[in-house]
Amino acid sequence: MLLLRNLIYWFCLCVFSLVWLVVVIISMLIPKGVTWTTTAWAKVLFWMLEHIIGLKYEVIGRENIPREPGIVCCKHQSGWETLAMLSFFPDLAFVAKRELFRIPIFGWALKWRGTIGIDRNNPKAANAQIISQGKICHQKGMWICIFPEGTRIKPGYRGHYKKGAARMAQTLQIDLVPVALNSGEFWPKNSFFKYPGKVTVVIGAPVHYAAAQTPEELIQLCERWIEDQQVKIQGVGPFAPVNPQVPTPIVQH
Repeated sequence: MLLLRNLIYWFCLCVFSLVWLVVVIISMLIPKGVTWTTTAWAKVLFWMLEHIIGLKYEVIGRENIPREPGIVCCKHQSGWETLAMLSFFPDLAFVAKRELFRIPIFGWALKWRGTIGIDRNNPKAANAQIISQGKICHQKGMWICIFPEGTRIKPGYRGHYKKGAARMAQTLQIDLVPVALNSGEFWPKNSFFKYPGKVTVVIGAPVHYAAAQTPEELIQLCERWIEDQQVKIQGVGPFAPVNPQVPTPIVQH
């Protein structure tokens, strides 16, 4: 049954994405058209995961989402949250490595909708890109989503939290919205298979950009909150950590 569900999911994904690509290209002629059509694409894939794979979800803390767009500082374990954030936050721009733009359809969609592509091999240039392009997105009234660990991290572990999100928050005077989740327990990194179950997402109260004096201190506030939540929600999926209640060790990447 698991194999059949995944085969159906991938077939539907490929067919729908190829057809919808034409719609996305046409939407480039309309102001904000690409944002609408790529968001719709993500929501359809999100629906497929829930109704074909059986990967459901619950969101705790929706009331913490502020009316004014902020910077979403999100745990990153799988591709699930890329679709989820587009469903939970309107007009969202991601900060991502620019290599993702080379991925057919998915990468193109990310670039067309205004994703902030950074060169991870050049930290100084990446920091400048985050600030300059982030300012443009904020002026357009867009949310900005950053995965502060920089890459997908296996459940039960944490990466090194980079200060780019905090630096942007303090420079542009935008609050951070921390998000914890356990999606990697159902969608392992680079796996063809997605597994049924229920992903838990916890959205925290906004962290004010002036809550700390330095970017290092500000991102530490987000890190402590996110990792505290991780210990509470992990340990339920087929790829859960062996000792889910143990504080997450740091992995270097």
